[in-house]
Amino acid sequence: MLSIITAIYNGLSMNRLFYEHLKAFTEGEFELIIIDNGSTDGSAEFFEEAGAKVIRNKANYSYPYCQNQGIEVASGDLYAFLNNDIIVAPGWDKRLREIMAKKGIDVICPSGIERIETVEGTRKLKRRWMKIKYFLIQFGTSKGNLARMHRWMYGNWKSFCAERYNRFGNETIEGFIGNTVLMTTKALEIIGKWDERIQAADFDLYLRSKKRNINQGDILPAQIALGVFHHHFIRLTVKSQPPVFADADKLITLEEKWQGELTSLLADNVSI
Repeated sequence: MLSIITAIYNGLSMNRLFYEHLKAFTEGEFELIIIDNGSTDGSAEFFEEAGAKVIRNKANYSYPYCQNQGIEVASGDLYAFLNNDIIVAPGWDKRLREIMAKKGIDVICPSGIERIETVEGTRKLKRRWMKIKYFLIQFGTSKGNLARMHRWMYGNWKSFCAERYNRFGNETIEGFIGNTVLMTTKALEIIGKWDERIQAADFDLYLRSKKRNINQGDILPAQIALGVFHHHFIRLTVKSQPPVFADADKLITLEEKWQGELTSLLADNVSI
């Protein structure tokens, strides 16, 4: 079973859209674990009514802290750490599982606006999304308007995703996209849980997988599946104006943690 872990703070319209597609497009059995950071708009209640396991925090905690909370109560054999401001691809879970099994991958992400197969392709995709988002955001963030943004961006979502899968199949490239990260129990055992000191925890996770690959060779660096694509609304959730993290005093930067190692670890992957 797949354990899906998602942290939220308000954003009821986004949460409804996220869950609608998650339920429709996830093919295998899954449990949804929601880490609620003090929502006041009914989001926690919405997910409880949908059957999710909801952990209610009394304050707003950082991303890695919340993901580790989810791990503690998860019962699946594979972990999926998902943002709530995404729309998943049809059959995303089945396809990513297949790629992981065939290629021996323990940390994987789908492709998305943040990164596809080429630097220029990624730039074009980002420019298109920025134009659509900043035009339609004038009409608010209702579920209907969010769906309209998505439709203007891709047209028929199922067809868009099918075309990418037909084109790229199980092809992967090294890297990460933080809105969706799948990890095996093996990955958790050998590189550990999310570092609760690092808000940019997805980047840190990639670096840890990369370093482990170099030093031990028993895991591949995090990979991006080019044939599976998730849409990310990108920073629309900041409009909910979440409170300052309750654990903010514990957070450090990537540079503080990795210092001189960053340059060497990223030397062959400058497009991240």
